[in-house]
Amino acid sequence: MGREAFSKGSNHAKVPAMTDIPAPDDIADPAAVPAVRAAELAAFLAARMCHDFISPASAIVSGLDLLEDPTAQDMREEAMSLISASARKLSDLLQFSRVAFGASASAETFDARELEKLAQGVFAHMRAELVWTVEPAALNKAAARAILNLAQLAGGALPTGGVARIRVVQEAGSLAIAADASGPRARLRPEVLRGLQGQPPGEGLNGHWVQAYYVHLFLEDAGGRVFADVSEERVVFAATVPA
Repeated sequence: MGREAFSKGSNHAKVPAMTDIPAPDDIADPAAVPAVRAAELAAFLAARMCHDFISPASAIVSGLDLLEDPTAQDMREEAMSLISASARKLSDLLQFSRVAFGASASAETFDARELEKLAQGVFAHMRAELVWTVEPAALNKAAARAILNLAQLAGGALPTGGVARIRVVQEAGSLAIAADASGPRARLRPEVLRGLQGQPPGEGLNGHWVQAYYVHLFLEDAGGRVFADVSEERVVFAATVPA
């Protein structure tokens, strides 16, 4: 794939054509890949969301315990700060997950500005910075889910910080989505790549795999595709979704 397509520091990155990102050579024949049962997928998704929510929820409880401890009254300010920050994080994650994982089923289109707000809420608790360039004013459900999930995957690919650039343009009858994560120690976990390829979980963490597998499933159902490309200090996710 041409590296000039995403010049570092630019907010006007070109969305790569799907042919620019080759499929991995070791991708399995879809017909030979064992299906993941619906009950297993539901359990993996539930575990993933519980894992995301339990940390801020536990921090809120810890802050309340400090407030109630008569021997820790000198830490009241720190406890209130912990409760406030953790409650904000929990709220941001809940609102994000409601759309990203499909609970907001009644809506068929989503305002791009509201999606950016949801994504920025999650990135407020990450080390990476989010740069959002989405041309369409409104997006269908599959595109909205894809953008949010790929944005979070891009942020997760930057454990020590960096910039995740989200770019969406409409091309003919489809939407082209790119999430370009660049920064020191940028990486893509093998289980994420397996999920995007539609493969069952391997030996990695199922919480990382299930989000990528979920993206693969709903894009496939919508008639779209998703790819990933990894290079030094850079991970690029790209997807197409019918408009």
